[in-house]
Amino acid sequence: MAGLLSGLARFGLSALESMDLYEKSKAQDKAAEVQEVKKAPVVEEQDFLFSKSYVCPICGKEIKARTVKAGRARLIGSDMDLRPKYENLDVLKYDVIVCPLCGYAALSRFFKFLTAHQSKAIKENISAKFKPLETEEKEIYTYDEALARYKLALVNAIVKLAKPSEKAYICLKTAWLLRGKGEHLDKEDKQYEEKKKKIDNEENEFLKNAFDGFLTARQSEHFPICGMDESTVDYLVSVMAVRFEQYDVASKLIANVISSQAANSRMKDRARALKEEIMKQVKKQNAVKA
Repeated sequence: MAGLLSGLARFGLSALESMDLYEKSKAQDKAAEVQEVKKAPVVEEQDFLFSKSYVCPICGKEIKARTVKAGRARLIGSDMDLRPKYENLDVLKYDVIVCPLCGYAALSRFFKFLTAHQSKAIKENISAKFKPLETEEKEIYTYDEALARYKLALVNAIVKLAKPSEKAYICLKTAWLLRGKGEHLDKEDKQYEEKKKKIDNEENEFLKNAFDGFLTARQSEHFPICGMDESTVDYLVSVMAVRFEQYDVASKLIANVISSQAANSRMKDRARALKEEIMKQVKKQNAVKA
């Protein structure tokens, strides 16, 4: 498109054809420069991470894993089932430590703790068949890489005959990770619906196994379980029970939380909200049956 001053060449003034109609003052230009400088720097996932060294309790080799810097990530909320949500990154991607040499993997809270029998089982059933991974350090883990790490942790837990709570906790966190993956899918992708459905189904499967595992754990293990007190576990199991329409289980456990003297006010508020949801779902279910 021709400029406002195009055609001045006929007057010998071609050099002036590109002049601005409303020329910015030097003060305005300086203000614009200052504004540019003040723009917040781009925050990237790797800014929250560092490489932490560990000694593998199976093969004794020093390994490294990407870990979230303490106090760096900002919690911005949580889902009903207590899945934490952080600003600018999904911390769940970095909670599994994997030895790329022997295949041992576990959630960070369980990584160091193995009995002699468990070590033997992992060496015989995993390490003996494991194909060593690339040891090249990555800046971040993709969701697919993180999911593979969680599944490796789960098979290690199965092989070493871990407590139901440990296996349930891995399943729960894997389900949360899948939820995060689903939230980060490109909605403009032509296969979005198909991919989302597949992820949702897989999340549901892991949640069901988490539900079954925590039910078993609360009957056979002492609290705290995976760092959670009784009220937290009961609330969490209640949320999953609602998801799987086991309202009798949900009602019983949520009543425990509401009446508990140990539960804090925030947990009790969550429990009361869930109780209302349970009553609503039961009423809807009864209406369908009528």
